[in-house]
Amino acid sequence: MLDSLINEQDSLERQNDKLRKIAESLMRRVEQDTDESGAAYAQFQRAAMLEETVRARTQELERALDLLNDSNAKLALANAETEAARANLANAIETVQEGFALFDADEKLVMCNSRFGKHMRDIHPLLKPGLPFEDYVTLVANSPFLALPDGESAVEWREKRMARHKDNHVVFNARMAGSRWLQVSEHRTPDGGTVVLQTDVTDMVLIERQERERLLDDQARLIRATLDHLDQGVCIFDAQSRLAGWNRRVGELLSIPYGRFLVGTHFDMVLERIRESVEFEDDHSPEVIDRWVRATTRRAPLSFELSLSNDRILAVFAQAMPDDGFVISFTDVSAERAAVRAISNAKETLELRVMERTLELEDALSEAERANASKSRFVAAASHDLLQPLSAAKLYVTSVEVEHAHSPQGERLEKASNALLSVEQILGALLDISKLDSGQAAVHVSAVPLRVLLEQLSDEMRPIAHQKGLEMRVVCTDAVVLSDATYLRRILQNLMSNAVRYTESGRVLVGARRVRGGVRVEVWDTGPGIPENQQERVFDEFHRLNASASPANGMGLGLAIVERACRTLQHPLHLSSKLGQGTCFSIELPLAPEQLGAQTTVSTNDTQPRDGLEHLIILLIENDAELRDALTLTLEGWSADVLPCASLAEAEALLKEVDISPDVIVADYQLDDDLLGLDAVIALRKQHGPLPACIITANRTSSLADECDQAGVSMMHKPLDADLLRAFLSKAQRD
Repeated sequence: MLDSLINEQDSLERQNDKLRKIAESLMRRVEQDTDESGAAYAQFQRAAMLEETVRARTQELERALDLLNDSNAKLALANAETEAARANLANAIETVQEGFALFDADEKLVMCNSRFGKHMRDIHPLLKPGLPFEDYVTLVANSPFLALPDGESAVEWREKRMARHKDNHVVFNARMAGSRWLQVSEHRTPDGGTVVLQTDVTDMVLIERQERERLLDDQARLIRATLDHLDQGVCIFDAQSRLAGWNRRVGELLSIPYGRFLVGTHFDMVLERIRESVEFEDDHSPEVIDRWVRATTRRAPLSFELSLSNDRILAVFAQAMPDDGFVISFTDVSAERAAVRAISNAKETLELRVMERTLELEDALSEAERANASKSRFVAAASHDLLQPLSAAKLYVTSVEVEHAHSPQGERLEKASNALLSVEQILGALLDISKLDSGQAAVHVSAVPLRVLLEQLSDEMRPIAHQKGLEMRVVCTDAVVLSDATYLRRILQNLMSNAVRYTESGRVLVGARRVRGGVRVEVWDTGPGIPENQQERVFDEFHRLNASASPANGMGLGLAIVERACRTLQHPLHLSSKLGQGTCFSIELPLAPEQLGAQTTVSTNDTQPRDGLEHLIILLIENDAELRDALTLTLEGWSADVLPCASLAEAEALLKEVDISPDVIVADYQLDDDLLGLDAVIALRKQHGPLPACIITANRTSSLADECDQAGVSMMHKPLDADLLRAFLSKAQRD
């Protein structure tokens, strides 16, 4: 019930007042009530309890008041400290030498010092707390104290400034009125605010400018000293064709007084002065040079020569610069041209002598060929004529040998028979060599199964090897190769026979292994080996490593026949040997196609592989007549068909006349009438399709290389490397 009388939402003073009134009312009722039933006492009890509650609430109220007073005291102290801190912060930022401003996370100005914005007297009074950052930038952009960059409006400056404000860290320099400079930097605070610092860097900028000017002066002096020490004459012209720099050498070469060169002199005046004392070479005229200077489009480098009255020749090279100016250099090439003339005269004399010697060598070669052919015919005829009486002698010896088989003369007759057999073998070898050397050997290439051939040779050689105590091992293969069966058998027989003959102990191994596109047959032995200085000579006729050996052991013709037969059949022959360890002879044989069944006759007089440029039509565009003729002779010497032209117009007319399209284009980069070889290639490709093309140039700049790469055109530098050109043409023909 008591809770229903007291509202907890009331303050403690209000609740205590209610309780006090309730207690007084109850006390009055107790004093007035005479009821004997004890109700008065109960009311008295309740009054006492209420009084106790009032007392407790009063104490709580007093404690709350004490806490409130204590809190108010601390709050007052904190406010005082905050004001002191704010004052200290204001004093601190005021002592900062730079202009300082703080914007909160909502882009509102919180505070700034007196130096912030002091260079802009019109906006300085407006920098008050609460000013939005965007409004601050607008005020700065429109201030007359801000020197805007050339060609930039206040709106453009403001947009760029706000765009940079989005970065986390900003630093830039701003030029103010009165040649003052401010460095403005922005930094982000942890709560997303912005601190802006303004630093006067006028002195630093001035020092930097002075240092830059000093460096430029030093650089200018260095450039001047460099130019004056060049052996070339140099003139530098700006974009308006006005003289901007030169050296003393140009005056010496052109015989023009040094004082006549003045800064700002137009190129026309310089050209007019040059025309008075020089003659233009290479089909260049002052008009061509003047057109090049006045050209507004991209200018290719220009080179020509000048002849002076004192028999001097100057090579002139003009090169455009990135700022539309240009540089002209003059080089004295009189000595070089004199040397070229001397070399040309010497070349003519040398060519005449070479021609005479060539004719003499051709006569000597013809005589040697006739002598060699005569020798081969003599050997063939002599061998053939000797074989017949030799055969008769062998028959007589054999008949007598049978009759005296068990008599003392039998051993002598056996030796005579062996000697005749050796003579027969030697004559047969000479006849083979003669046929191979004269190209009269009939070679029949067919599919030869190696297994059959190796098994036959193994059966022949194994008894001879076992008789010497050697191990003979032949590893057969199922490979079928393309070769002449007779000569291949003779080659392998001679190699195996030599291996057995020169091996005293150990073994002889014959095997075959697959290689790319064929089979390599190898004959290994454990003989004494062949010295390195003798490995080429073992293939000579009658050359034997063991000169004391008996003629019955061979006359040194076996390897000579092997070498000639391999050369005729085009089977590569290899030799590998180590002294004291043994020797390996190997030949490489091509595999036979499975469908090959018939024999094919191969001529031993096959020519060397063709050059690879036959019937390749090359369109050559070169404005220099001498170089054009030299390139034409070179290309025709490679069996190519050449269409030489001096210009694009001539090339188009020639192609139209012959009514064909070239296979490849070779063009000089710099042609006549300011036409570029690259432009000629592009024009011809539009008419004849994507032809392979190559540009020849003395220009070594990376920009030209990029242009050629983008156009899909190869580039070669002068002086021209003939091997590179030939490789390019071979690739173009294959593609």
